[in-house]
Amino acid sequence: MKQSTGYLHLIVFGLTVIFCTSTALPLQAAESIEGVKSATLLAVQPSTLLPPLWLVAPFVTLLLMIATGPLLFHRFWERNYPVVSTGLGVLVAAYYGFLMENGLVVLEHTLEEYISFIALISSLFVVSGGILIRIERRGTPLINALLLFTGAVIANLVGTTGASMLLIRPYMRINDGRLKAFHIVFFIFMVSNIGGALTPIGDPPLFLGFLKGVPFFWVLSKVLLPWVITVSALLIIFIILDARCGNGSIKGVETKGGVSITGRRNLLLLAGIICAVFLDPAVIAGFPSLQELFHLPFGIREVIMFMIALFAYKFSNQKAFKGNEFNFEPIKEVAFLFIGIFATMIPALALIGDFAKTHASELQVSRFYWMTGALSGVLDNAPTYLNFFAGALGKFGLDIGLSSDVKLFANGVPSPVPGDLPSDIYLTAISIASVFFGAMTYIGNAPNFMVKNIASQADVEVPDFLEYIYKYSLPILLPIFMLLWVLFYNY
Repeated sequence: MKQSTGYLHLIVFGLTVIFCTSTALPLQAAESIEGVKSATLLAVQPSTLLPPLWLVAPFVTLLLMIATGPLLFHRFWERNYPVVSTGLGVLVAAYYGFLMENGLVVLEHTLEEYISFIALISSLFVVSGGILIRIERRGTPLINALLLFTGAVIANLVGTTGASMLLIRPYMRINDGRLKAFHIVFFIFMVSNIGGALTPIGDPPLFLGFLKGVPFFWVLSKVLLPWVITVSALLIIFIILDARCGNGSIKGVETKGGVSITGRRNLLLLAGIICAVFLDPAVIAGFPSLQELFHLPFGIREVIMFMIALFAYKFSNQKAFKGNEFNFEPIKEVAFLFIGIFATMIPALALIGDFAKTHASELQVSRFYWMTGALSGVLDNAPTYLNFFAGALGKFGLDIGLSSDVKLFANGVPSPVPGDLPSDIYLTAISIASVFFGAMTYIGNAPNFMVKNIASQADVEVPDFLEYIYKYSLPILLPIFMLLWVLFYNY
């Protein structure tokens, strides 16, 4: 065990060094790399423009390990998943750092994304862990459905991570003695993913669209009807399944009280995190950027989030932490697995982005919907969203780097292709697919893994990676997503 820990520290150190080397890259050096003649680059290193296809192998390997490890070699995986994840990440990071044109710039950007990602979910995790919600009722099909719907709505105000961490423990408590695997799965479907599709706060892809220039309330106006259809369908299926579950061996005495909250002051910290999300130069004109001023891989937003997390851990109500059985294992698993995912998916995203850019004119709404969705289920849905968003903008002769072009695209401009649909239909399809399809796998969205881990620690029956897909997401979600396609995006 000590030897494995030593290897882990070595691998993490290596990955950090390779990543952080990029943060010290002078801007002039980056510009000089871009100025080298393409003919010379191709003659010296053919892979400088796009990564080779084989470099996707570490990402595929990591996915397979995540899918099969807990099932086929549980003990090895539980002890060594940090080594496996970071080790595969090191392979890709080393290739980009030493062999790819602008590879260091790409690694710097990836490191910035990872730090922003981990700052947000870790701060939400710690702060919500200090909020103990007790619902003085037993779980019934209608009460559970009401709680899931409430969580889906709240996800648009505090994000899918915030809503998941606030409600997963009270949801499990009121169903103690009758919890089945489908209870956790539907919570992931509705609260951890689909619920947060109505506002830019709800899910990271939509927030990135907002930063690029998509109006804040555009999402609500365009996504509300598909959201209502999907949430309603899932609630009906859930109620049927939960009604068949019966009362089970529910512990405790029947109660008909209300809702009590311990650690209410953490609600202010939660609001502080949400406010910090908007501390971005793209939102507030003239807001200082530490990345630009000091070439750091984080900004003021991330600093505030980490400070709030530290403050919450030190000063939150200890009774709330104890009542929630708070520990850092769920966030630790997410942190290690996603550092590997962020690093290994760089080549896949580069190849996907190139495909979207070069084939955008040939892609219709249907293909944007299904390709964005399929890839959002296994890749980080935020960069997948941006890649296909940029491709769709290019199809209309617009630039994702210009907020004015993004606003035109969101409001709907006629397609240059005769008989084609206006641009806002494309953006709606990409937005829905990137958020909804995140529920297809445990790695589609970070809260999925966190909810799974919390449920597992409570000895709740939780499906493994493959069972989750073939038993739940494919037979339940895919028909609903096909219905949405038939109703709205079959063009």
